[in-house]
Amino acid sequence: MKNDDENESVKENENGKKRKGFMTALIVLAILIITLAIVFVSAKSGKNKGPGAKGPGGFGGPGFGGFGGPQETSVRTLKLEKQTLKDFVITNGEIETQTAIEVFPSIGGKVIETKVSLGSPVKQGDVIAYIDPSEPGSYYAKSPVIAPISGSIISSPVKTGQKVSMSSVITKIGDIDNLQISAKVPERYVADLEIGQKAEITLQAYEGDVFAAKVVRISPVVDAATRTKEIILNFDKNYEKVNAGMFAKIKLYTNDYSGYPVVPQDSLVNNNDNYYMYVVKDDDTVEKRQVKLGQNVDGYYQILDGVFAGETVVIEGMLTLTDGSKIRDVNKGGQ
Repeated sequence: MKNDDENESVKENENGKKRKGFMTALIVLAILIITLAIVFVSAKSGKNKGPGAKGPGGFGGPGFGGFGGPQETSVRTLKLEKQTLKDFVITNGEIETQTAIEVFPSIGGKVIETKVSLGSPVKQGDVIAYIDPSEPGSYYAKSPVIAPISGSIISSPVKTGQKVSMSSVITKIGDIDNLQISAKVPERYVADLEIGQKAEITLQAYEGDVFAAKVVRISPVVDAATRTKEIILNFDKNYEKVNAGMFAKIKLYTNDYSGYPVVPQDSLVNNNDNYYMYVVKDDDTVEKRQVKLGQNVDGYYQILDGVFAGETVVIEGMLTLTDGSKIRDVNKGGQ
């Protein structure tokens, strides 16, 4: 009896395994049928779109290389032209009056009266302040401090009641209608400095505004302590917004490099310190060429050899290209 039960159990297990194997085969067959159906529909859809048509995930799509033609890579291109690169130096400076003079008293004593304040206009011969030279036990007439030139008060005058000597600066007078910028240029750029060089001046107070100036004086010596050379720049015209004492950021144009085509630095392919570019041919394929670089200014390179003015080169999307790759230029409206 026991043997009969055991035999029955073995038969049931064998039948169960057969049923599971059959179900597994049905599932695999169903998956194959569905896959073939998807492939068939995709291929038919690509064919209806015309030669070379591409659809996501189907034949002719980017993932398959395609039955509709060679795979195309979307890129941006640039037609090369000879351009001029304008090299420049960035530095900082102070805006000050072109002419300024410190005013001293003719005698020491106590300031008993001031006739001006910061920014006051004065004419040559005007009284700026009065000094009382009297000491305990002796009395003298008050002594005037006279403006030696016409202009405006550009530094705060001494306070009433303050003791001064003949070496004390009472105030400073300058011509605020004629301003200049004094700046210091690092020693490594000294060889590039010339009288007449153009500069763009920007101020923290007027973000976005640019004021034109040019170099009018260059110091004949380099400061041994700071390793810099001082330059003086004059504004091209009188800008009402600009005031003496302002902090200036200076973009000084030094050298011009011309005669060669110019490309963005990011469009170059670097391989073992050799640089390459992809040149677009008439059949929308690319040719990989080694190039010789010239001057680099603010992220742009001169190309001295390898590609030439009038040719079209790839400037975006080149990292996935190889020599002979087919490209689609998005500049022409392709997607």
